[in-house]
Amino acid sequence: MKVSIVGVTGYSGLELVRILVNHPFVDLVSVYASKEIGQKLSHIYPHLMDICPFELQAFDAEKIMSESDMVFFATPSGIAKDFSALFVANQFPLIDLSGDHRLPASTYEKWYHKTPADEETIAEFIYGLAEFSDLKNKKFIANPGCYATAVELALIPLLMAKKIDPDAIIIDAKSGLSGAGKVPTVSSHFVHVHDNYITYKLNHHQHIPEIVQTLRLYDDRVEQIQFSTSLLPLSRGIVATLYLTLAEETSEDQLFDLYQTVYADKPFVRVRRQLPDLHHVVGSNYTDIGFVYNPVTKVLTVVAVLDNLIKGAAGQAVQNMNQMFGFEETTGLLTVPAFI
Repeated sequence: MKVSIVGVTGYSGLELVRILVNHPFVDLVSVYASKEIGQKLSHIYPHLMDICPFELQAFDAEKIMSESDMVFFATPSGIAKDFSALFVANQFPLIDLSGDHRLPASTYEKWYHKTPADEETIAEFIYGLAEFSDLKNKKFIANPGCYATAVELALIPLLMAKKIDPDAIIIDAKSGLSGAGKVPTVSSHFVHVHDNYITYKLNHHQHIPEIVQTLRLYDDRVEQIQFSTSLLPLSRGIVATLYLTLAEETSEDQLFDLYQTVYADKPFVRVRRQLPDLHHVVGSNYTDIGFVYNPVTKVLTVVAVLDNLIKGAAGQAVQNMNQMFGFEETTGLLTVPAFI
């Protein structure tokens, strides 16, 4: 199968290249960017020398559709929405790693502060939380956000079983700097971030409506969440710590059995008896989940960790592609975490 990548020079685009060149059923045939057109990708990123020989091309939808079988958009939010209607009209498969097709138009405009795609185009997209979406033979996938993936995988089993109070969901999520994107800002400047801990977009993060929208599919009593995001002086990785109130007394063994049952056939979610940390997942497509219950405060603490560029972006996109085209879900993705 032939694929193209739009937005290849961003962090998620580069991860797509790294994964797809080792996918046995995929040929990467072209890469697109908005800058440095005509230069070889391996000239800009020498680690790709003798691995990815392609030159960067200016975006050309007709060319993509003539030479490929599908396209990944690994662009910042606000770009894919301007081109997706053409691919939808031609029924040409597209996976969008940005937030442009995850939300209804009015919600997107409120939280992303950009003009949305038209409602008819958005309606063609399926939200691709890989563990809970039926994507076989589908054509248009809205890849989930990185924070959203961690939080949703941590919460869905509890909500399905009505184990927690849906009005008392508190989430403290932290990301490595690659989650802020490639373009540097004052908040991502080394001097500002090094030896520091920065909370940002408190109560305003664009993943909030995405998370609530998804959680309501499993418990419609969820109306809101308390959600904070912080930057860690690390390159990559997400740690989502959730503080929850149980609806009734439940043992840790019962909770472990619940998670194990839900994720028994989900190869990239691992349920742990101990609290996980980033070294257990960085460099891989795994999400690790662990929890501890405090019988004194009656608070259940759940911790989910993942690599924001792989399971939170490019890896999940390839996992979704595998489902779309009928490949084994793990194809090209069984990379061992880079523990050290």
